[in-house]
Amino acid sequence: MAKSPRAVTLKDVAERVGVSAAAVSMALAGHRRIGPETTDRIRAAAAELGYVPSSAGKALRRQRSDAIALVVPNSTQHVFGHSYFTHVLTGVTSAANDRDVQVLVSTNSSEASGLTAYERVMRARTADGAVVTSAGIEDPNIERLAASGLPVVLIGNYPELPSAFSVGVDDVAASRSITEHLILEHGRTRLLHVTGPLDHRTAVDRRDGFLQAVAAHGLADDAQVVEGDFSERSGWVAVTGRRFGADGFDGVVFANDDMAFGGLQALRAEGWSVPGDVAVVGFDDFGIARVASPSITTVRVPAEAMARLATDRLFAQIEGEDSVPTRDELPVVLVRRASCGCASPPIDLLDD
Repeated sequence: MAKSPRAVTLKDVAERVGVSAAAVSMALAGHRRIGPETTDRIRAAAAELGYVPSSAGKALRRQRSDAIALVVPNSTQHVFGHSYFTHVLTGVTSAANDRDVQVLVSTNSSEASGLTAYERVMRARTADGAVVTSAGIEDPNIERLAASGLPVVLIGNYPELPSAFSVGVDDVAASRSITEHLILEHGRTRLLHVTGPLDHRTAVDRRDGFLQAVAAHGLADDAQVVEGDFSERSGWVAVTGRRFGADGFDGVVFANDDMAFGGLQALRAEGWSVPGDVAVVGFDDFGIARVASPSITTVRVPAEAMARLATDRLFAQIEGEDSVPTRDELPVVLVRRASCGCASPPIDLLDD
């Protein structure tokens, strides 16, 4: 078997030019002690030989790991089973790739190992900073991570940590808006809300937006809230066996599109017409809402853009910039489709 070619070293470049390895290192780093003519010769020789600087050595000299962590304090099954995390990972890695920095994903092997995702980052010090998403409301480890001195940016809303750096959307206002869409534009008056897990801020905020809307329009007495867990199955379970149409609920506000999709299947299985008997709306617009039948009216959340901005803010912290805003809030878009009675647009692209 042929041997792999040996990597070109500083010593190889030094021997080609007739200088020391230290001189080669300083020249490639742009050090003033090496004259311009010698620097040009060294760089030409390095290019000719195919010398690639060691990223590990460069990081060590700068006292950096040249890596950041994406911390998701959930089990790996939960993370990779939801499209939200695909968008977040894409946003984080795109910002990191622009800076030639690797991304370490830290999750928990199971829901029981609550400290693992954080401890791996805090103790190993293998990352220069961390982006955290989907942490629980009462998770004490976020504050511990921030107090560790590691630069941290949170994706989502964390009113209990007002001094923390965060990037998110106004879930309360968005949920109120889509609920009022059913009330004001479609005349729905008996509404059911299916929440996400209420130990997470996103679910609480979307529930609160729903409650604000029904209270503001005098519909609170006929409204009901049921807790789900953001899965298709929980959407199915939440509506199964309930009355809809003239004798029951005439609108359902799901806290995400996965649950809305599951709910649609259950409603169809039980013979209810959507949007005839009951109007349905979701939240997120990560893909499934557009291919459902009928397509699902929803709120488009810019998850990838949030993750990229959070990563940019993290790098600004790492570089010691003074003007990093503590909170960034991105806009959302109400996307009207057939599940509530709106006409679906002929072309429905992510960048509408």
